[in-house]
Amino acid sequence: MDIVHEKDGDVVIFRLSGRLDSNAAASAEADLGAAVAGAPSLAIDLSGLDYISSAGLRVMLVLARKVQQASGKLALFGLQPAVRQVFTVSGFDTIISIQPDAAAALAHVR
Repeated sequence: MDIVHEKDGDVVIFRLSGRLDSNAAASAEADLGAAVAGAPSLAIDLSGLDYISSAGLRVMLVLARKVQQASGKLALFGLQPAVRQVFTVSGFDTIISIQPDAAAALAHVR
């Protein structure tokens, strides 16, 4: 899995690609979690994510809790249909904000 990030003002935008599974979960959690200390408002582009496992969902849940504790905001966008289905079936779409595109995600976290 690849993770790249950029800043847009006070928001960090992460772009994930590949598979967020048990093999990638630990490094993803470390990379994403480290950003919360510097900028608690995060937008995560999942358009390049082909697959997310329960370990990947755990990463997102831990991140959401860290962002909440830092009084920040988190939004996901660009979910592929298979990834979106995992979020819907697991109920995570009621826990984490899922926005239709980058502009909506940025607006939500600001």
